[in-house]
Amino acid sequence: MTLAEIKSHLSQLDTIAFQLPDGSLVPSHFHVTEVGKVTKHFIDCGGTVRNEEVVNFQLWNADDYDHRLHPEKLLKIIALSEKVLEISNLEIEVEYQGTSIEKYGLDFDGKNFLLTSKHTDCLAKESCGIPESKPRVRLSTLQSSNACTPGSGCC
Repeated sequence: MTLAEIKSHLSQLDTIAFQLPDGSLVPSHFHVTEVGKVTKHFIDCGGTVRNEEVVNFQLWNADDYDHRLHPEKLLKIIALSEKVLEISNLEIEVEYQGTSIEKYGLDFDGKNFLLTSKHTDCLAKESCGIPESKPRVRLSTLQSSNACTPGSGCC
């Protein structure tokens, strides 16, 4: 999800809820303690220099049960971040304290913001000699008009 997309969703909501991949909700007394621009400048295993930028939201559970973050407040925080940090319409990454600091992608189901699992990947498979994975096909589901059948004499 991009920054423009979350702002559009927030403008339509009365409350904010974040749902973890296991279906549980982040406690409603969470705070967004950071909105930032994270730049990653790196070289992949194939020798290509890369730059990635994301907007980072950090969610934190406080013992402050009296103050809930409302959509209009988060929109103000985002607007200030865009101005001060010169953030453009980047993809959003969310940090949340699980067993350790966990990073998630972000989606929306019409009601809740969904924290989606992120995975590592090799960005230079062709340089590493890693073959592209072929889709698995269940042979029993294939139907062909020119397939041999038992007793047909074609084999």
